[in-house]
Amino acid sequence: MKSRGPKILTYAMLLLAILFFVLPVVWIALTSFKSQAEVFSYPPVFVPEHINLRHYAGVLSGAGGQALRDSFIVAGSNALLSLVAGVPAAYAISRWRIGGQHFAMWILSIRMFPPVVSAIPLFLLFTNLQLLDTYLGLIIAYLTLNVPFVVWFMKSFFDDLPRDLEDAALVDGANRWQAFVRVVVPLAIPAIVSSGLLAFVFAWNEFLLALFLTRSAVKTLPIALSSLVGGHEILWGQIGALAVMAILPVVLLVMLLQRYVVRGLSLGAVEG
Repeated sequence: MKSRGPKILTYAMLLLAILFFVLPVVWIALTSFKSQAEVFSYPPVFVPEHINLRHYAGVLSGAGGQALRDSFIVAGSNALLSLVAGVPAAYAISRWRIGGQHFAMWILSIRMFPPVVSAIPLFLLFTNLQLLDTYLGLIIAYLTLNVPFVVWFMKSFFDDLPRDLEDAALVDGANRWQAFVRVVVPLAIPAIVSSGLLAFVFAWNEFLLALFLTRSAVKTLPIALSSLVGGHEILWGQIGALAVMAILPVVLLVMLLQRYVVRGLSLGAVEG
């Protein structure tokens, strides 16, 4: 029993931590299926008596449907463009030390600034360029934060990748670009998927820049969720439904890409 004591205590602490983090998600998911009476009943009803989908219908027919579409467009485009710009840049910095020894840290320092620092300058700039309340404007704003992250993430991976593989391809007649595309990129797929997924999640969940740079033409899920809290009424059922729709795509995406994510994080991609 003495030898089992620490293990039992560890499992008990892990169980409490899981309950602490998972219980609010379960509660909001169950709330999305409750009737209006059950949402405001006292004492609270944990499990709804009947499955009610009217909150989902109300959200999808209102701002939630647009927000779901806009979030997919902005987050997906941003993740793709972050990889297109960040992966070659990380490779160049890793192989040729462009900008000196501390250049990668200078790039990462952009990511260290809180979004509120750049919100007002971006607002003024996008107003002059007529990019306010557009997909392109929000995607560009997120690129300023996601590209530095992708560069730092991928540089650590390329630093650990042996140069001999590329040298062998060059000896066989490939040029530098062909060696990068045909040799390096296939080996880096786990790290590329991991960094792209993290960039997607950031753009999917980001609230502050979306609040500053959008109005009505573009509305992401965090903005749509905040709009359900009114001065005289809080639509808890619709908030629960929209929260479930915001969580589910990310969870499914992580489950589909789990094999690549685990490999990408275990190959030293976040070392340093």
